[in-house]
Amino acid sequence: MKILVIGASGRVGSDLVEQLLSDNHQVVGTTRQDEKLFNDDNYTQLDLDITAEKDAIQNQIADDIEAVYFVAGSGGKGVLEVDLHGAVKTMQAAQDKGIKRYIMLSTVFSLDTSKWDNPAIADLKDYYIAKHYADQWLVNNSTLDYTIVQAGALKERAGTGKIAVNSTEAGENAIVDVAATLVAVLNADNTNKQVFSMQNGDTAISDAIAKL
Repeated sequence: MKILVIGASGRVGSDLVEQLLSDNHQVVGTTRQDEKLFNDDNYTQLDLDITAEKDAIQNQIADDIEAVYFVAGSGGKGVLEVDLHGAVKTMQAAQDKGIKRYIMLSTVFSLDTSKWDNPAIADLKDYYIAKHYADQWLVNNSTLDYTIVQAGALKERAGTGKIAVNSTEAGENAIVDVAATLVAVLNADNTNKQVFSMQNGDTAISDAIAKL
């Protein structure tokens, strides 16, 4: 497939692109960096400003893109402009271009405000509010074949290839396992129109996805 990865230079984005390329997909990665991120014939790069107007974003997306990943993040700076408004504009652009598959990396409990009294979440309240309404727009206002993957705390450690889904606890995730889960849902029809949380666990990623 030809896939647009919005946020290719991020911690999850870079692992995601690497894994998609290893599966022989064509990847267009977006980044504000000048240097090319990956030296691969199947990789091209796009300086996509998601704070621009929706039509400007849409005009930069190639007509033959078949799927979009949104793994970008503001890093706590400009959460409304990037994590909410920017994300929604990419959904609108994808929908208007006729791209059906849209995979969103979100955060654990983004849609369950009853869990937000956790001190770790309280410190990220603005980010959670932005992700909450971006996810709500994707679920309730788009016609996209979406999957929302809600990851717990991201950790730079070796992956296990095993996860748990929809736990009542927030949990932690090896970044490489988050990327592998995002890859696994790409062609898993059972994940269309689905929202699920993930953390490191005891079930092989492919098996966990198959059971959703």
